[in-house]
Amino acid sequence: MNITYTKCGDYYIPNIALSDTTHYHIGKYGRMRRTFLQEHHSIQYSDLVLTEKLFPHLAEIDEACHQRLEVMIPAMAEQEGVTATLKRTDQMEWVRRMNNIKVRAEEVILAELVYSD
Repeated sequence: MNITYTKCGDYYIPNIALSDTTHYHIGKYGRMRRTFLQEHHSIQYSDLVLTEKLFPHLAEIDEACHQRLEVMIPAMAEQEGVTATLKRTDQMEWVRRMNNIKVRAEEVILAELVYSD
């Protein structure tokens, strides 16, 4: 292994670069997963950082959460009878029920994907 160094003042700093330069979109759920790993699973977090698998893992979790939400929310709304008719007749009730559904769906996703071991 050939490592080059750059001299900065009296110190030699290794020229280290990441091998994976892909730009990953890490949203809300990916950031929540990173915080969870840092605080509760520091060894796993360090392993992911050192093997350059952290960003792909966080992007995968974030994408999985969004996909699950896109499936769960309409299914729960249909199951509970929250329809376009309700939206036309009583908008505030529709908003209340949809917010409730979104919060419950997000709670399930956080427990299953973000805060799981």
